[in-house]
Amino acid sequence: MFYYTLSCLVSYICILLAVAFFTLLERKGLSYMQIRKGPNKVGVAGLPQPIADAAKLLTKEIAKPTMANYSPYFIAPVFSFILALLLWQLYPSLYSLGYFKWGILFFLCVSGLNVYGTLLAGWSSNSKYALLGSLRAIAQTISYEVSMALILLFPLFLIGSFSFIEIKEAQSLIWMSFLMIPVSMIWFVTCVAETNRAPFDFAEGESELVSGFNIEYGAAGFALIFLAEYANILVMSLFSALLFFGGSSGFVLESDILFMMKVLFFAFLFIWVRGSYPRFRYDLLMGLTWKGFLPASLSFLLIIFALAYFIYY
Repeated sequence: MFYYTLSCLVSYICILLAVAFFTLLERKGLSYMQIRKGPNKVGVAGLPQPIADAAKLLTKEIAKPTMANYSPYFIAPVFSFILALLLWQLYPSLYSLGYFKWGILFFLCVSGLNVYGTLLAGWSSNSKYALLGSLRAIAQTISYEVSMALILLFPLFLIGSFSFIEIKEAQSLIWMSFLMIPVSMIWFVTCVAETNRAPFDFAEGESELVSGFNIEYGAAGFALIFLAEYANILVMSLFSALLFFGGSSGFVLESDILFMMKVLFFAFLFIWVRGSYPRFRYDLLMGLTWKGFLPASLSFLLIIFALAYFIYY
């Protein structure tokens, strides 16, 4: 138990560091896409900028809106942050002390709870902007969770396991993306929408909602929401690499390094998409999943189900 706790603690510290420097990568990447300089004043080439930002946020005075419902108002950011960290327990490394045999079910349960953190934050702030932003985010998240759950059935049918480690190892000969190119593309777009990232960032539409469900948060509360959002981006990049670009080489360490390079590539794609596309209209966003992704996923699922039936029976 002691070693498991220590392993979790070290993992969470590494995740927080990864999130901190991913924000720096995003700011640098977007700046070069827009032909300008990113953060470059703090330290050497702006590298300590995330640490300076964290220090600034954590030392600011915590805002207490007069009309807010304080208990859920303070619980919501912590709840979202804990859920984001919980998903990292599914990291498919052979060095892990814990093993989730039913990893896909755990992922669906935890990711399904994310909407409650957004709902609590928007409702408890007692602000029109926060409430509208949270309602938008909840409708968007629930809609895209349907197609996300259907896409998760594809590797489950083909490989016959709920374990992410077994799904990763089963792709040692051929990546799943080569078998299902359209499905892997639908999965990535769904991940972008699930994490409320541009061009699907309607939860914080600046022109209408100022900052969305987190408008009343500052200091440590905003820092936790910010960390949860970016931890979710990294963990969705992890699952994108695992489900469609998994597989491993003969050496465990070499396999983990190669796998993390794939995760970094998908994380950079989130930044690339943000720098390339303007925000969608909200009706187009909802129509995309209900009229586009849902019928396509069901159609492909029937094909995969028939294929799996012939393979196993």
